[in-house]
Amino acid sequence: MKKILILHGPNLNLLGVREPEVYGSMTLAELNDALQTIAFEGGFELIISQSNVEGELVNSLQEHGFSAHGVVFNPGGYTHTSVALRDAVSAIASPVIEVHLSHPDAREDFRKPSLLREACFGSISGLGAESYIAALRFFMEKQP
Repeated sequence: MKKILILHGPNLNLLGVREPEVYGSMTLAELNDALQTIAFEGGFELIISQSNVEGELVNSLQEHGFSAHGVVFNPGGYTHTSVALRDAVSAIASPVIEVHLSHPDAREDFRKPSLLREACFGSISGLGAESYIAALRFFMEKQP
């Protein structure tokens, strides 16, 4: 069975509580359940991880990034600051899609640059939970 890594970065454990007007009212558990349902119906297995710690995100990328069919990664605030995560994305064999619930380019100036985007296979943002779902469906339906 093909595996897809869903990797949630810092503060995503607060979904549904933190700024619901920006990030929506869906909790992380609800998002993960929705993704699990879609993956299961398509015959895929998900590996799901969330961390507020940069090094743990690097570890997850290195641990699963050579065997996963794809990686759906929301690096949260590390998007704009982490060379270490960019290097980890560049080092692994699995394609990575950077996802964001909100649309960083439509927000504060400091949120506009992404250190990871150029190292990723693609990027989806601004669609709420649908950003994750679109990336997951891409790996399930399009990516060989």
